[in-house]
Amino acid sequence: MTSAPRPPSPAAVRQATADQPPTLSYLVQGMDCASCVAKVERLVGGLPGTGEVSTSFTRQTLKLQLDETRTPRQTLEQHLRSLGYVPTLQGGDPATPVTHGGGHAHEHGHEHAHGHSHAPAAGPAQPWHQSPQGRLVLLSGVLLAAAWVLSFAAPALSTAAFVAATLLGVWPLARRAVASARLGDPFSINMLVSLAATGAVLIGQAAEGAVVVFFFAVGELLEGVAAGRARAGIRALAALAPKTALLLPDSAAGSAGAAREVPADTLRAGQTVQVNPGARVPADGTVLGGTSGVDDSPVTGESVPAVKSVGDRVFAGSINGDGLLTVRVDREASDNTIARITAMVEEAEASRAPTARFIDRFSRVYTPGVVLVSALVATVPPLLLGGDWHTWLYRGISLLLIGCPCALVLSVPAAITSGVSAGARRGLLIKGGAALESIGGVRSVAFDKTGTLTAGHPRVTDVHPVGGTREDVLRLAAAAEAGSSHPLARAVLDAARGLNVPAVTDARALPGRAVTARLSGTEAGVGREVTVSSPGHAAALTDIAQDVQAQVTRLEEQGRTAVLVLLGEQGGQVAPKVCGVIGLRDEPRPDAAPALAALHRLGVRTVMLTGDNTRTAQAIADDLRRAGAPELEVHAALLPEDKLRLIRDLQAHGSVAMIGDGINDAPALAQADVGIAMGGGTDVALETADAALLREQVSGLADLIALSRATMSNIRVNIAFALGLKAIFLITTLLGYTNLWMAVLADTGATAIVTANALRLLRWQPPARPAAPAPAAHPEAA
Repeated sequence: MTSAPRPPSPAAVRQATADQPPTLSYLVQGMDCASCVAKVERLVGGLPGTGEVSTSFTRQTLKLQLDETRTPRQTLEQHLRSLGYVPTLQGGDPATPVTHGGGHAHEHGHEHAHGHSHAPAAGPAQPWHQSPQGRLVLLSGVLLAAAWVLSFAAPALSTAAFVAATLLGVWPLARRAVASARLGDPFSINMLVSLAATGAVLIGQAAEGAVVVFFFAVGELLEGVAAGRARAGIRALAALAPKTALLLPDSAAGSAGAAREVPADTLRAGQTVQVNPGARVPADGTVLGGTSGVDDSPVTGESVPAVKSVGDRVFAGSINGDGLLTVRVDREASDNTIARITAMVEEAEASRAPTARFIDRFSRVYTPGVVLVSALVATVPPLLLGGDWHTWLYRGISLLLIGCPCALVLSVPAAITSGVSAGARRGLLIKGGAALESIGGVRSVAFDKTGTLTAGHPRVTDVHPVGGTREDVLRLAAAAEAGSSHPLARAVLDAARGLNVPAVTDARALPGRAVTARLSGTEAGVGREVTVSSPGHAAALTDIAQDVQAQVTRLEEQGRTAVLVLLGEQGGQVAPKVCGVIGLRDEPRPDAAPALAALHRLGVRTVMLTGDNTRTAQAIADDLRRAGAPELEVHAALLPEDKLRLIRDLQAHGSVAMIGDGINDAPALAQADVGIAMGGGTDVALETADAALLREQVSGLADLIALSRATMSNIRVNIAFALGLKAIFLITTLLGYTNLWMAVLADTGATAIVTANALRLLRWQPPARPAAPAPAAHPEAA
């Protein structure tokens, strides 16, 4: 038998940590598009001594481990500034100043210069005319207007004025093109525009060169503004949580007095706060006192206020109604629901969609290809066919502008960012572009039953003692379940409330089978083991009498979950005895049947996976069918490893999504092509999943698939438009119908159109569904 590897000692961990270079965090102004991020990652990754590089264009941040004995941070910052970005060290060594570079026109391949940022130190977004790109647009516009006026007032000077306007406008682009080439990226968009504008001057078309520079600057500014709009929802989300809270004294510590106002970000788990009528809830927590209608729409998008009372969960940023609530803080500000949503959306671009990765690879080949084709168009006809040099040089320069990959590169990340943001505002949390793209292509959805298709709040409906009393059975069962958070355990504990539950030790769980504990304290029978078990596991431990088995069968046929309570003898030499049978019932969610019907209309196969017995699972499926759901494929009596196996079997027929809310669902969530967690589930499920339904409504699953399909449709339209427009202008340019200003206007216009199309997703609404019929009553014994 092989022993498990020994964990490293604390000293070894400290030494390994000490050997790692320090982590630096930068705010990088201007890094606000996916191509900018890729450019920065390529630059930083190629420097000696760098490691663990992570970027976010949503927050415009760069984090990396940097060995400064190999690459000083000043060298890193200088390279970033040479590309047109403005790095500002966040929380770094104050002894090492970080200088700011000047304004820039940025790439897509572009170096955008719109000053929006979401890093904490970034401050509010700049007005467009105060940003570096805005100043470049204004300067280019003034120079172009002055040259145009001179063309009437002093025609002899107009050519010089247009040349000056072109060269002044192209200078920052050329500077950054040279920097990109020196750092390993010679075919940047700045290089294409610089060549085109300079070539226009050389062939006597300075006026058109000036127009090219101006339109390009305007297009870059519009892209920056659009990027800021796509991120505005994140700033609004982060602002939902109130800045202050009313902290109540700690009664356990003997404190007394009235509530005092404190900063909300200083609240700690376990503290108690008061939420006045009309105020926002300052932290994720649990209601300890009071009843009120709470509007969760700012966080979950749910339009109908929910009545919250003792024991109910509340979210930071929700709006309290007309009642006074006392709330126990469950999560600190850095880990509350708003912070987690914000982090998910901000980091969504880290998991890039397969389409985005393909476009990125394609553009790396496409841009050099454009340069080669333009050179051939400009030189082959004059050299081999006797064409006019001026004409074909002009057409070659036009092709440089038409070939700019701006719209193509922007088409995917703009739509992904908008789709993720739209989902977050409606309680649909998606952890990245790859997940958003995958969700729309699922062929099957596997549901965990408890807490997903059912409400997850079962109640004890039957207690059948064997040789004792009803209270004895509940007391023993509650003792064994005392440390469990499983929904069935909570139901047993609720039923035993008010009874004298004995103390236990050595509590342990066998997932999907049983929980056991040993009686302790002054209880009679100290040392005996009590077990709450599934009928199948109980049958492996002891003989089940026929009348007990009949009770189990009857409960399961009524759609109840049956568990057996066993009590063992001291020493464990004799098989345990059955003390009683407990029946529990978990009702289907009201929205489960409409959700299954919506998935059926989307062409998605639905499967239920549950650890419950077959009869109970089939009864729930029958209830859902009577409520209007289509036939549901049922797999019951499953252990966690069985769910994993079934997910693999389903994947043989296409992409599979798994939705669940429990710890035992985590392996299946990880195995599925897309794992989706219910918002009320465990942290393990939420961290494992690719997406989450914050509203705790299973109907959100169909909305999630619809959002993914809408996003992918938007991307396909954007790509088709970008490539189609370029194909049209390629033909018209070769035929001589397109001039330079039309070429750059087409590129700028295409970029603006695909951006506007992507931003339409911010207004996405879930498709309307028909109202669900009232569920039929399930025949149950009294």
